[in-house]
Amino acid sequence: MRMQAALVETPGGPFTVRDVEIEAPRPDEILVRIAAVGICHTDLSSRQVWPRLPMVFGHEGAGVVEAVGDAVTTVAPGDHVCLSYRSCGACGQCAAGYRSYCEAGIGALNAAGARPDGSTGLSRGGSPVFGNFFGQSSFATYALAYESNTVKLPAGFPAALAAPLGCGVQTGAGTVLNVLRPRPDSALAVFGAGGVGLSAVMAAVAEDCQVIAVEPVASRRAVALGLGAAAAIDPAAVDDVAAAVRDVTDGGPHYAIDTTGRPAVVSTAIAALRERGTLALVGIGARAEFDIMTVLTKGVSIRGVIEGDAAPSDFIPHLIELHGQGRLPVERLITEFPFADIEAAARAASSGEVIKPVLTFG
Repeated sequence: MRMQAALVETPGGPFTVRDVEIEAPRPDEILVRIAAVGICHTDLSSRQVWPRLPMVFGHEGAGVVEAVGDAVTTVAPGDHVCLSYRSCGACGQCAAGYRSYCEAGIGALNAAGARPDGSTGLSRGGSPVFGNFFGQSSFATYALAYESNTVKLPAGFPAALAAPLGCGVQTGAGTVLNVLRPRPDSALAVFGAGGVGLSAVMAAVAEDCQVIAVEPVASRRAVALGLGAAAAIDPAAVDDVAAAVRDVTDGGPHYAIDTTGRPAVVSTAIAALRERGTLALVGIGARAEFDIMTVLTKGVSIRGVIEGDAAPSDFIPHLIELHGQGRLPVERLITEFPFADIEAAARAASSGEVIKPVLTFG
């Protein structure tokens, strides 16, 4: 079947909408007509270095099931669904509910550019187009997905609100609700107030925490305050960010989340924490250095987190429930763009002009 997809055709190149062919679903696959898809930092960073081109990214899709393979039992044509990351569903970690640490490997199922057997369901002019990004590649009018990353939505829930739940909101809110599990009246500092960071802010405010956002972009600090953060610190406006956070929290936050992946920010977060505080690392990065004695003498815990430790089939319905209660106002993060304007949306995200661009399909 012919469809349109946003291809990256050169390393670091733009998203260009092209006609592409997509296969019918295999027995374990689900064909979804995409209605909305969020743009995440992972999409933007991956296109800079992706080795297999042309490639279709996109991993926050939402839409309607068009067809299912013979082995699929959890959704049917006509169902409205949200797409998330893929897991095997059968290993020890998946069985224990920790699907984001699937023993099949997060890269093998989500970041290989192809199915595990090396094939791809996409082509153009008879040549392969790589995809299967997070088991979906939803920067396209249609995507092939799987039962493990396809979550049925309640009737009437808007696709544009559902799309970011599959990764960015799930990661930020899940880090608070599933990993840190802060006590009411405890203090939590969020370093980086993009889509993930502000999702963490919303979740922590809903848990009655004192939330401090550290963010250089003024408009994002304003959003954090509007969502209920007790303070928003401009790191460029203070001499010592860690000291400023400690001052606001009367000795340091009990918890901190780094969404940036930047070594200097990680070190600052550790320095800001109070004794026996916990730092959750969710930002993509390479290496970071920190003062070991600070970690030892303060008893700091450092925890890596993928996808908010969330099992999508359980956690995305919980996020929708929180939204219905007015405790997770995701719409305040979203700016909608037509799918044809994907490159403009990507530039707006990179510049900080918007928080969470969501592409919609007319």
